[in-house]
Amino acid sequence: MASIKERLQRAFDSQHYEADDDIPSISNADLFIEREPTVAEFIQEITPSRQAVGRYVYNLFPFIQWIGKYNVTWLIGDLVAGITVGAVVVPQSMAYAQLAQLPVEFGLYSSFMGVLIYWFFATSKDITIGPVAVMSQVTGNIVLHAKDVIPHVEGHVVASALAIICGAIILFMGLARLGWIVEVIPLPAICAFMTGSGINIIAGQVCKLMGISGVNTRNAPYRVIIDTLKGLPRTKIDAALGLTSLFMLYLIRGFCTYMAKKQPQRAKTYFFISTLRTAFVILLYTAISAAVNVPRHKKHLKFSLIKDVPRGFQHAEPPTVNAEIIKAFASELPAAIIVMLIEHISISKSFGRVNNYVIDPSQELVAIGVSNLLGPFLGAYPATGSFSRTAIKSKAGVRTPFAGVITAVVVLLAVYALTSVFYYIPNAALAGVIIHAVGDVITPPKVILQFWRVSPLEVIIFLAGVFVTIFTDIEKGIYTTVCVSFAIVLWRLFLSRGRFLGVARIRTVVTSPNGSVTGLGTEKSLTEDSEKSLRTGFLPLDHEDGSNPRIDLQRPYPGIYVYRFAEGFNYPNATRYLNHLTETIFKETRRTDVTLVGKIGDRAWNDPTPRNVEKEPVDDTRPILKAIVLDFSTVNNIDVTAAQALIDVRNQLDRYAAPGTVDWHFAHIENRWTKRALAAAGFGYRSPKLKEGDAAGQWKTIFSIADLGGSDSAAKAAALDDKAAGRGSYDVESKVAPDSEIWPASGSENDVPKNPGSARLVAVHGLNRPYFHFDLQEAVEAAVANAER
Repeated sequence: MASIKERLQRAFDSQHYEADDDIPSISNADLFIEREPTVAEFIQEITPSRQAVGRYVYNLFPFIQWIGKYNVTWLIGDLVAGITVGAVVVPQSMAYAQLAQLPVEFGLYSSFMGVLIYWFFATSKDITIGPVAVMSQVTGNIVLHAKDVIPHVEGHVVASALAIICGAIILFMGLARLGWIVEVIPLPAICAFMTGSGINIIAGQVCKLMGISGVNTRNAPYRVIIDTLKGLPRTKIDAALGLTSLFMLYLIRGFCTYMAKKQPQRAKTYFFISTLRTAFVILLYTAISAAVNVPRHKKHLKFSLIKDVPRGFQHAEPPTVNAEIIKAFASELPAAIIVMLIEHISISKSFGRVNNYVIDPSQELVAIGVSNLLGPFLGAYPATGSFSRTAIKSKAGVRTPFAGVITAVVVLLAVYALTSVFYYIPNAALAGVIIHAVGDVITPPKVILQFWRVSPLEVIIFLAGVFVTIFTDIEKGIYTTVCVSFAIVLWRLFLSRGRFLGVARIRTVVTSPNGSVTGLGTEKSLTEDSEKSLRTGFLPLDHEDGSNPRIDLQRPYPGIYVYRFAEGFNYPNATRYLNHLTETIFKETRRTDVTLVGKIGDRAWNDPTPRNVEKEPVDDTRPILKAIVLDFSTVNNIDVTAAQALIDVRNQLDRYAAPGTVDWHFAHIENRWTKRALAAAGFGYRSPKLKEGDAAGQWKTIFSIADLGGSDSAAKAAALDDKAAGRGSYDVESKVAPDSEIWPASGSENDVPKNPGSARLVAVHGLNRPYFHFDLQEAVEAAVANAER
């Protein structure tokens, strides 16, 4: 029968492996040979199966998973939440339509379609899709811009076309499962966008609140604020309604919050009172407006009103989308999409965490896309998730997304039964509602302070976005936050530096509640090298990680360097890492043989070797370079640029260490493709020169082994052996792996012996690449063991 070594040799020859003579023959542990991943495997992994396709289609309609369990208890919760949100969304949607530079009925159309369609595709029970302040402001800017470019096209036609295009793009992203793209925008950028947009909206509404005419709200917010202050002498009686309505909204909310704390048993009652404050204020001021203006002719109204609101869906028709309209808002399209994504995904994820469920960002994109694709057929403009209405819906005790249907019924009643009442709603009161709602999205100072404590650079992102929004517009503020965030990520990636690690002996100490040392930390345990308490630790030599600087760290062996990458190892930072590595090595080591440098005319122009090598100091006590250990724990994959950079540095250091050879050890490689890339670059094996120079038995293989577990474990074997032979401990040397079960053919169940008695221990990583190690300790031990070859 062929020996183990011969069988491995034939198997690897058939798969074109080299350097397989590095595989040791061992008799007390089961060998493991690691196969490289193939392109065919990669294609197979990304090719969806029939089950995956079926699951994909099934997941497009999440309501199927819970609609069959719908019950009366859920219905009661949804009714309360749906009616509550409906009472809020009607006045809010009309107010936001004014922000979008559209008649108020278009806000009702948008809110109706959003809540009606969303529940089919929802993964969040709390989110409410409809008109929101920031998206309405963006839409208003686009409508006004389009009016200048294509004056013959009505504003609601442009808004509907914008909804169609945004919906189509977002739906494609959702169907392609690209919801992760939203993660590119960090929290400070979102807060900056919301804060800057809130200030922008409030600045534009103050003139309506005060009844001041002649203020161009299309200007930058700082300009609008200045013009509003200049126009204060032109304040009209509308200010009486606007200021008092705003004051009443804050008064009711403050009173309910205070009473809920004083009377916790009635907190739910005060919550509903606070929630309905918007509807109450609008109804109150509508009644006052009607009482004042009904006796008067419509041309002699006391203050500005909404006036005629058509009954029903008067603008229900296929939306008009053509190249002329798309060209009018193409430049603002990215900003509009970003706004819709930011608001909806951030809100839905936040309430998912609060209420202990997980949303699917990609599926939420599908929901937004479908809602905005179908909404324009009834006259809707772009809609997305609303923070204020979502918070109300959550606190009202919503149980399922079906509550949106209840809200849609409330809006439908408003569209058909209350339009005659809407005539007398004061514009100043609606401005008060907008300011009150938008004020909640402005980031409070305590959150900014928290940003500063966590990461001062994040404050720069926040302030940059806010100031750009205030002094220009919302679109530029969005682009600024995204670009600055991306620039900081690149800065951290490109300028990241690795760290040289030193060795320390680490012990575990357990303290009792009274502060005394117990358990593993007792004096007895501190004097014993316990397997549980004593271990080798690797810390940065410069203690930049905050470790105790009193710990005296040493390199594991003269001429052996342990280096840890900070953030990945790819083309942006590969050169910086390796320059740092080589600079330190050249500084702290000496050439193995300076006579091999050659004549001065043959040297590189920047070679630091003295002109006359004989005059080099003879008392240079620096060690020669033996080995380099790279910690890949932060590296997921490497690219061609990084691999070539490693090859270049290896060649450079081989010339520096000639006639010796530098060993390159790698620890914590956790990606098979990274191993493949390194192996393709010639790493992981001994070099041919090293093999030729080694005498038999000089080179040592060091690797890690582990219990197979279950019936094949060493503990189980020991127990069986003790019972059968009366031994008190497990003898590893007595367990010999036979020739039969050593070759893992497929990487699945064949990787472990099928016979429980055949082997008790197995190599953790493939022995065909002896320079790829399980951890740093194994890598350093291997480097030290072979340093004196």
